[in-house]
Amino acid sequence: MRKTSHSPAIRRCNRINPKARGIAAGLAAAAFVGMAAAESGDDIAQRETAAREVTAAFIQGLGAALKNEMSKDGPAAAISVCKEIALDIAGRLSRTHGWRVTRVGTRVRNPMLGLPDTWEQQVLARFAKRASQGEPLKGMVHSEIVSEPHGRYFRFMQAIGVQELCLTCHGPKEQIPEAVRAALAKHYPADQAIGYRLGELRGAVSIKQPLPKR
Repeated sequence: MRKTSHSPAIRRCNRINPKARGIAAGLAAAAFVGMAAAESGDDIAQRETAAREVTAAFIQGLGAALKNEMSKDGPAAAISVCKEIALDIAGRLSRTHGWRVTRVGTRVRNPMLGLPDTWEQQVLARFAKRASQGEPLKGMVHSEIVSEPHGRYFRFMQAIGVQELCLTCHGPKEQIPEAVRAALAKHYPADQAIGYRLGELRGAVSIKQPLPKR
């Protein structure tokens, strides 16, 4: 079988930039500050404040990695950021706090990741309704304590709106660079996460924190 060679930008999708790892580690440590008070009791306000801080760390780290990789390797490098680096940042934050920190989307690129559960689907629908009524997506959140078969959890979501950089991989098909379209077709043949417009609801950062048993 003939081996297919890829451009440096596409090969970049298969590894994580050490600098991005450093960014993720630093942000995880910074977001940990002030968490002790939020780790006891069922004070939703405290827990929401802590969740907002972790979400800000995630978004900041992801944005920095995206700009860094695209400036070096071009538009196709954006795929590696969402495929590898975003997972690395979310994983570091999850391990630091003992929570599940992840992203979910209104349309899914990778059915193995980013697929919202029932609660997340309901919150995304609420976000869409709130946005349709004129509420800005920036800072739009929802949190509550949820009882599930395996225990009680504090659950939090913050909406993610489509930014200019997001359009490189998630915009209208005709506006996505050819190299990016080719890479998406290769890595995500069932991709549904395109066709978004600037400012549209893309998805949310979702946090799930286990609560002490009563």
